[in-house]
Amino acid sequence: MLKTAIFPGRYVQGEGALDHLGSEAAKLGDSGLAILDEFAMENLKSRIEATLKGAGSYTLSKFGGECSDEEINLHIDEAKASSAKVIIGIGGGKGLDVAKAVAHNLGLPVINVPTLASTDAPTSALSVIYTPSGEFDRYMVLPRNPNVILVDSKIIAEAPVRFFKAGIADALATYFEAEDCRPTQASNMTGNTGPMTAHGLAKLCYNVLLEDGVSACTACSQGVVVPALDNVIEANTLLSGLGFESGGLAAAHAIHNGLTMLDETHHYYHGEKVSIGVLSQLWLTGRPRSLIDEVYEFCRAIGLPTTLKEIGLEKVTDEQLKVVADRACEDGETIHNTSFAVTPDMVIAAIKVADAEGQRLNEVGSNY
Repeated sequence: MLKTAIFPGRYVQGEGALDHLGSEAAKLGDSGLAILDEFAMENLKSRIEATLKGAGSYTLSKFGGECSDEEINLHIDEAKASSAKVIIGIGGGKGLDVAKAVAHNLGLPVINVPTLASTDAPTSALSVIYTPSGEFDRYMVLPRNPNVILVDSKIIAEAPVRFFKAGIADALATYFEAEDCRPTQASNMTGNTGPMTAHGLAKLCYNVLLEDGVSACTACSQGVVVPALDNVIEANTLLSGLGFESGGLAAAHAIHNGLTMLDETHHYYHGEKVSIGVLSQLWLTGRPRSLIDEVYEFCRAIGLPTTLKEIGLEKVTDEQLKVVADRACEDGETIHNTSFAVTPDMVIAAIKVADAEGQRLNEVGSNY
């Protein structure tokens, strides 16, 4: 059995890390294009210009807001015009995906600088492509991970805590999905089985969340950096990214994909819908009651959704749940990495029980 893991080339994290971007960029080339989203351009431009000044000739460009072919081609042209040797993406996930796609098309190294710890996307060898109007188009699977991930903990701490909590929810799925891939020897993002290293990192991710998640959310709500916050930033960004990409995905993200079929969920973040997917997966796969209790209480302690009402589905119908379940069980979906055949009826049952348990706990209170 061939086992494969993939990793970013270099990971840099800490308070003030942004001011070291220039020294990291200089290791890769003396000219480049930095693609900044609206937040980065408005709030970080002067710091970015200052740090890149010592790295050589770097041009700053504003990301248009959608990771589309048109946006990618625009920045490809800019990179060619500036004789760029390095591409840098700074901001949220879609801007980073554009940077990865531009770098791939030009055969250049890429540095990702996330300003949120809301998903594990910054480390991945993947760009999600949309139409200019924001509709999903396709996945662009890339041959390699980013050369450098640079995370400034202070910038993450000062972002709205809801983003941070969504990142925790996305990371929470990592261990359970990787564990469901292990007995089936299911393929990870490379098309091969994940090694024990990936599963070990997925378990470490879960342990860090349980140990430091509540304290980290408190710190983020105050906009300050403490060790617990740094630990969870690393779990959200690096450990979760390594775990999902090399360990594999299973039911939680497939159920998330199903939930996105309902318009009522569109105003909720990726991780908030994954939270419902995780809880549903626990019921679907028959995890021990003690583990189910542990995960519910953790989610409630930091304010993650545990009921359908909390992702806009208070009045969800059986017909809508069938739409969710049918999408989650489509051919090729990761739910089929589970060790038994999963049907839409089983998914509907798991979602209903997960929701009912969340409602029950809301009525009796939390003992976390």
